[in-house]
Amino acid sequence: MSLPPLSRRAMMRGAVLVGVGAATGGLHTLTSSPAHAAVARPTMHGTASWGARAPRTPVSLISGRPNKVIIHHTATANQTDYSLARAQSLARAVQNFHMDSNGWIDSGQQFTVSRGGHIMEGRHRSIETLNGGTSFVFGTHAGAQNNQSIGIENEGTYMTVGPTTALYNSLVNLVAYTCQQYAIPASQIYGHRDFMATACPGDVLYARLPQLRADVAARLAGSGGGFTAVVDNTTAGRFTASGNWGTSSFSTQRHGTDYRFADPVLASDTAWFKVNIPSAGTYQVDAWWAANAGYNSSTPYIVATSGGNQTIRMNQQINGGQWRNLGSFHLNAGDYNVVGVSRWTSAAGYVIADAVRVRN
Repeated sequence: MSLPPLSRRAMMRGAVLVGVGAATGGLHTLTSSPAHAAVARPTMHGTASWGARAPRTPVSLISGRPNKVIIHHTATANQTDYSLARAQSLARAVQNFHMDSNGWIDSGQQFTVSRGGHIMEGRHRSIETLNGGTSFVFGTHAGAQNNQSIGIENEGTYMTVGPTTALYNSLVNLVAYTCQQYAIPASQIYGHRDFMATACPGDVLYARLPQLRADVAARLAGSGGGFTAVVDNTTAGRFTASGNWGTSSFSTQRHGTDYRFADPVLASDTAWFKVNIPSAGTYQVDAWWAANAGYNSSTPYIVATSGGNQTIRMNQQINGGQWRNLGSFHLNAGDYNVVGVSRWTSAAGYVIADAVRVRN
């Protein structure tokens, strides 16, 4: 693929450790199916997968959540090559233009959606922070809005035609997941022209933003909506563990700044996450851990349901760096220890207590 020598306005604005131990225990295992699933994490291709250059300087992270999503188009040709290879080539071309012509440290936007529907990470660490939901990458895509928004580029020029179905469907998935992770209302989806003097994201795509907001809102409502509480192991007054639990920042898959770990033993010695449940009812419970081949393959998670403690075992050797659903549970109202991570397991390897999420 080749790109014409476009200006920025034409192209983007016109556009732990490993350990072992053994124990035996008799915790009852429960398998539950969720009544509502969270908005699924879409497939996103990271910077390493498309051969990105390293940033000139480390990207900056903003602690907290952005309050809006800003939609762009690249103002490039409306290609009919919908392959992943084409999407990777586009991502490289955009990064080269931004770094070499604009003098930026990296790609300006957090994400790019190709005409084939492939979601590409733009600026480094955008996927990592999106999955975490507690910070975001400072981009260069919308002037004064850079410190409070996520920028999503869409391959093509949409002044007189609309995007492909594949692109639009992937855009809905990406924006819905972004809004879920950062608690952004669907009403806070904007076009680039809402904040700067530009035709971006094109007349036709801009006219479809009301539909995009409606489609994202429907996706969020279908995921259950309502109450959500995230408790990290560093959340003040919300996490308790004995001195047997160590602290590590070894894995980049951690939820926040660090996570807790402990050897398995013939005792529970549970690390607890405290949540203020607003009213009795059925809730989804999710867990986040940093996975490692040397961690525990049968970690007991205890959920304090209205009918008594129930235990779910999760394999912490895999599926790290994202929310994993433990199931659907009826919980009493009140502020109490809702989710625990027990050390009582016969499997070898550290058990990890990182973060939990309760939602309905």
